[in-house]
Amino acid sequence: MLFSGEESLKPVTVLSGGEKARCMLARMMVSQPNVLILDEPTNHLDLEAITSLNRGLEKFRGTILFSSLDHQLVQTVANRVIEITPKGYIDRVDTTYDEYLANEQIKQQRHELYAGSQ
Repeated sequence: MLFSGEESLKPVTVLSGGEKARCMLARMMVSQPNVLILDEPTNHLDLEAITSLNRGLEKFRGTILFSSLDHQLVQTVANRVIEITPKGYIDRVDTTYDEYLANEQIKQQRHELYAGSQ
């Protein structure tokens, strides 16, 4: 989890946000869950940690429910996109995020579901 030497002996109270996030991820890995629920999992992580997390989530064989603004993470990990809008939701299975964004039918549906909701 990118801790080395003396860093591994730090008390949790002095860890940075990124270090705390890496500790929580390490704890999840040790418990070997079959479902992960993650809210913005790349927040507070440096590029090396984000890359490691992305690789780990790609290899994870369980179910992952996550929200993220990290385009690369969504593109490589998600195989289903559910977008919740003010007037309903869009649910697409077996699609990449880029395919979801490029789909003309989905663009029209998004326009209708967001129309007048400002």
